[in-house]
Amino acid sequence: MIDLHYWPTPNGHKITLLLEEANADGAGLAYSIKPVDIGAGDQFKPDFLRISPNNRMPAIVDHAPAGGGAPLSVFESGAILQYLAEKTGRYGGETARDRVEIAEWLFWQVGGYGPMLGQNHHFNRYAPEKVPYAIDRYQRETERLYGVLDRRLAGREFVAADTLSIADFACHPWTREHEWHHVDLARYPNVRRWYETLAARPAFVRAYEIGKAYRADKTMTDEMRKHLFGTPAPTP
Repeated sequence: MIDLHYWPTPNGHKITLLLEEANADGAGLAYSIKPVDIGAGDQFKPDFLRISPNNRMPAIVDHAPAGGGAPLSVFESGAILQYLAEKTGRYGGETARDRVEIAEWLFWQVGGYGPMLGQNHHFNRYAPEKVPYAIDRYQRETERLYGVLDRRLAGREFVAADTLSIADFACHPWTREHEWHHVDLARYPNVRRWYETLAARPAFVRAYEIGKAYRADKTMTDEMRKHLFGTPAPTP
């Protein structure tokens, strides 16, 4: 059994996408969701900080790690994806060349496509005052990154290697928020084809449906703003 500490954000969705695909593929990864309501400050609770010291979800606890022994916790979405790919023997690449390619695009997402699009979210939607320089800077970087992904997907079914991989699980949930990024996918036809094809997969549908049970209302309150943007992590 794997405990998934989760909230329905792009990074949270990455892990449910893999878990749902793995179970559909016969991997038999039983998991239980442990909600981490980041708008209520759950990410700062001591029990959660013990497994995710950066006070960010997702995180997992594997109660049956390879080799046995005590439960193993993993934080950071990219590390979780790599861990689960190794555990299942799926989605991480069959050859050395595939593994390098998948790692490159996974790190591209966690180092750029996620953080830059996240800054776009913040300054376009949540910042208490409009900062034109920041809005313009992150919008241009968002469009550059969509362009990189569009060129990569020209003539390709998947982001890396020749099959579904953790690179796809990493990139898809951020692309799903394209309207929040003020991005028209018609400008990026290869991204749109890839995005829509994967979104129609039954496991992807199930994974995204899971999130609806936890946060149907995305209205930002002052309390949520405090926890998301203003509360430092506790110090020892």
